[in-house]
Formats: sequence, C-alpha cells, structure tokens
Amino acid sequence: MQWVRKLLFWAHLIVGVTAGAAVFLMSVTGVLLTYQRQVVAWADTRAYEVSAPAGAARLPAAQLVARVQQAEGGTPTTLVVRRRPAAPAEVAYGREKTVFVDPYTGQVLGHGSKGVRRFFSVVTDWHRWLGRSGESRAWGKGILDAANLGFLFLVLSGFYLWWPRRWTRAALRHVLWYRRGLRPRARNFNWHNVTGFWGLVPLVVVVASGVVISYPWASNAVYRIYGETPPQRSGPPGEGLGAQGRAGRNAGRSQGGREGGEARGERGRGRPGSEAARGAEPSRGGIALGGVDAAWARAQGQVADWRSIRLQLPTSAEAPLTFTVDRGTGGQPQKQGELKVDRASGRAEWKPFAKRTPGARLRSILRFAHTGEVLGLTGQTIAGLASAGAALLVWTGMALAWRRYRAWLGRRRDPGIARRVQGSPPARVDAAPQDAMR
Repeated sequence: MQWVRKLLFWAHLIVGVTAGAAVFLMSVTGVLLTYQRQVVAWADTRAYEVSAPAGAARLPAAQLVARVQQAEGGTPTTLVVRRRPAAPAEVAYGREKTVFVDPYTGQVLGHGSKGVRRFFSVVTDWHRWLGRSGESRAWGKGILDAANLGFLFLVLSGFYLWWPRRWTRAALRHVLWYRRGLRPRARNFNWHNVTGFWGLVPLVVVVASGVVISYPWASNAVYRIYGETPPQRSGPPGEGLGAQGRAGRNAGRSQGGREGGEARGERGRGRPGSEAARGAEPSRGGIALGGVDAAWARAQGQVADWRSIRLQLPTSAEAPLTFTVDRGTGGQPQKQGELKVDRASGRAEWKPFAKRTPGARLRSILRFAHTGEVLGLTGQTIAGLASAGAALLVWTGMALAWRRYRAWLGRRRDPGIARRVQGSPPARVDAAPQDAMR
C-alpha cells in the first residue's frame, strides 16, 4: 500500500498549495466571527438597558410596532421580545436597520451599533464572498466553496497520512504533543501533525457542514439519507450563514407574505371571521397588525421557559402569523419551535423541533454546527479554536511545502547540498510519513 500512501500524499500537497490561501482567509475570518452573536448583542444594547416599572407589564406587540413606525416610518419586518426584564424589544427593517424600543413605554431607544455591525458585515463578506459585491459575488463564492471542499479532503487525507506506520512511543511523541526546542522544519512538522490530530473532529464538523451550506447537492443529500424529498431552495446557496443571513432570510419570508397577501387581499374582504369583517384595522403602514396581540399571548403560553419570541410581521390581513419561540441562544434549532396562527379561523399549529422530519432536523443542526452555535457558547469556542487551528495548519503546511520545493531545486543543482537546504529532519523516518515520501 506504499503507492496509495504516496499518491495520497502528493494529492494532499497539491490541493493544500492550491487552496491554501483561500482556506487561510476563511480560517482567519472564521476566528473573527466566533463570538459575533454575543459581541453584536452587547454593542447594540449596552446603552439600552431598560428599567421595568414596579408591577408594569409590557405593551402589546401591535402597540410597540406602531410606536416604532411613528418614529421611524417604513415597513418593519420582524419583532423580537426577550424574556429578560431589562432587555429592550427589537424591531427590524430587514438587514438594513434594527430599532430598539422600551417594551414598557414604547419609547424608541436607538439603533444597533453601526460600527460593530459594519465590521462583522465586512468580515462576513470576505468569509463568504471573498470580499466581492454585486455580480462578482458569484465567482468569489465559487472560489471559497471549492477551497472549503478541498479542505475537507485535506482534513481526511491528513489523518490517514498522520497515522503512524509503527505505534511506538517515539513515533507518537512526534505527532501527538507539541515539542520545544525543534528546528524550524521539525517544528512545522510537529505543529502541523499535532494540530491536525487534535482538531480532526471539530474541523470535520465545521468544514463538512460548510460544504452542506454551500452546495445544493450536499444539502439535498442530507434529506435523501432519510429518503426525504429535498425542499426547494428559496435563495442563493449559502445564504444561511451568520446572523445577517438569517435576517435577510426572514425579510424574504416577510416579502413572500406580502405578495401572497396582496394576491388574496380582495377575496378575503367581508368574509366571516376575517379581520376586515370584525372591523379590525387590516393594515398599518404596510403591515397588518389585526389579531397580533391575542396570537402573541398564545405564543408566550406555548413554552413555559421561553427566552425570546420572534414574529414575522404580516403584510396582509389574511396572512398567518408566524412566531419563533426560542428557549436557547438563538443559534440552537433544537430549542426552537414555530407557531403559526390563522387569524381568520383562529386555528394554531405548533411545530417544535422534534416534529420536524429527520432530514430537516439534521440540516438545521448542520447549519448551526458550522458556527458551533448549536452547542451554545462552548460550541462557538470549539469552532473558533478549530478555525485558529486551520490557519496554523495552512501556515505550517505551506512552510513545509516551500522547504520541499527548495530541496527539490537544490537536488537539481547539486545533490550534495540537499540536506543543507532542507535542514535536519525529524528524529525518525517512521515517525514522519511525509519524509518517507521524499
């Protein structure tokens, strides 16, 4: 099997050199995005903590939205209320703007932190689209997606190459623990192998989930594993990454509700049980708030330990009300449920995570496994460390490839100087699979 190992090594080397720069970029930006959710939340609300008056209750949802519209104008897309008494309510206008409001008085407190949001927006653009905008985003995304797929091959093939041919203490010492006092080439080899071994599992999860997010065929395969028909994609591939991607997707859903509502608007007027028939105001500034307060109370009572409730603001009096009731941090789909309320009939449909199909559950988990958010702060930390490890793998791998190239040039000029160019090799050939391929 020597030829298999040699073939795999050269494939590993070629793919690593080809995709190295793109993988390094994704790794570094991935580290910067590790705690994006927490940093943005802190920057947005650190000056907007509210004081709950003694015995006071939050204003009705419709009134909160109306207060924001009076102050800001426009057509908001979502309303988020958090259970924590001092937390302000959030009214979002798609991806462009988030307004924070006192849930007890309706006073508009201010907007999200533009500087912090802008920073993460730029980092996300580089992480997902190579910093491109407009039509050029497609090729930027294509390059990074291909590099991520190549990185998955590097992680898996690297583990095979890491596997010692003889399980001796000396062999394991070179590939299991970081060592001091090594010369540059031996140090790079040691760091590359040790980081690859300990980062194997989180890197496979982060990179493989990234492939699922990037490629429709990979996403569809998740559903087909369970014999399910993949759903139709409603947006461009990879649109789900990051908090801003979710905001855009939510805005898209709201727009879809508007189009459907306009198509059905005239048919529903005067129908028994409809909002218009009951004399409720069908719309206000582009959104339909009739029946929202009663449905919100129903959402609050759906789960006793809810931490936040998000409402997609409807743009038609006939559009159903869709609530996301969250018991987690916002990136844990296993702790979320969706409540849909038909305002005409009053019928409500509650769909917790457990009632979704196995394929849909796995696909949702993989989306947030990419950022580690599925496991909360611990998972984010692991994903961030894995991204840092990936950057180190690229750096040391490139250094080893460069030394190999210099050695090849030296051997072509004078075989006698090859060892001086390369420097001292690791202690034993059997502990260094790459050296055996020379």
